[in-house]
Amino acid sequence: MSKFRTAESVSPKHPDKLCDQISDAVLDAYLKKDPNARVAVEAVGGHGKVFVVGEVTAKHKVRVEPIVKRIVGKDVEVEVRIVHQSPEISQGVDTGGAGDQGIMVGYACNETPEYLPLETVLSRQLNKVLYKKWPYDGKTQITLQDNVIQSVVASFQNAKHDELFRAVEAWLKKVTTKKAKDVRLHINPAGDWHIGGFDADTGLTGRKLVVDNYGPHIPIGGGAFSGKDPSKVDRSGAYIARKIAVDYLKKHKAKEVFVELAYAIGYAQPLEATVTIDGKQQVITGYDLTPNGIIKTLKLKRPIYEATARYGHYGHTDFPWEK
Repeated sequence: MSKFRTAESVSPKHPDKLCDQISDAVLDAYLKKDPNARVAVEAVGGHGKVFVVGEVTAKHKVRVEPIVKRIVGKDVEVEVRIVHQSPEISQGVDTGGAGDQGIMVGYACNETPEYLPLETVLSRQLNKVLYKKWPYDGKTQITLQDNVIQSVVASFQNAKHDELFRAVEAWLKKVTTKKAKDVRLHINPAGDWHIGGFDADTGLTGRKLVVDNYGPHIPIGGGAFSGKDPSKVDRSGAYIARKIAVDYLKKHKAKEVFVELAYAIGYAQPLEATVTIDGKQQVITGYDLTPNGIIKTLKLKRPIYEATARYGHYGHTDFPWEK
């Protein structure tokens, strides 16, 4: 029986990705001034306005409006509602505990040099290629049948159908021996379009969780990343879980590795720290999995996060959890 797998990617000008970038750019601005800043910032935007809301405790203030306008455009209206972190949350974090409860999943496989599922890598690669020519809102989607490209979807703002078709066809020649006529191509399938981004739709921080992670065939813990400082294990725990997965994959020359971490708010040690190597589970050893330990290991108190909000948080060698 044939096995099908599909994954999608969205361009940096997609409305949800714009909101992710705003949240992480604000986080970076705070960390640049105060590496110990506590930040939880989200954005919602669309149709000429961006609303930035969240909780921040930091030694220095940040001007949010110029950050939003740099990412979205100077004509957007910006409203900001940021308050101090709740003292009932901070009392648990101040002692080194996790900033919230939650489950984090790390994953690695030997299908690609990025240690990610093939369909996820291909959809991202195609999106990057098309975005270079059409730096606007856009989506790509790849369906594999038995690890062979079976169909491609590409929808990009301001791209004419025939030009987009040729760009996809040229990309296919580089990644597969199959000819374009043997792959089902859906190019701007609803027709060419010119209204995109915040002009066409609303965006929200954290709404592209599967794109941020490993694609739809790999489970995720459910927590968003963007806009959260590393005391939030939703983010830092997921990053160390990915690093552990890659480490175990290499060490055991495995095909597939899953890592699961679980935390309780205010408690430093994980409630679960397991790794499943090609179907066999064992307890993780040799890592400091406290929030402070993760932050120290990966050097996470740096303004490095805006770049993570564009094309997924894994598979990029310049991110510290990928090294």
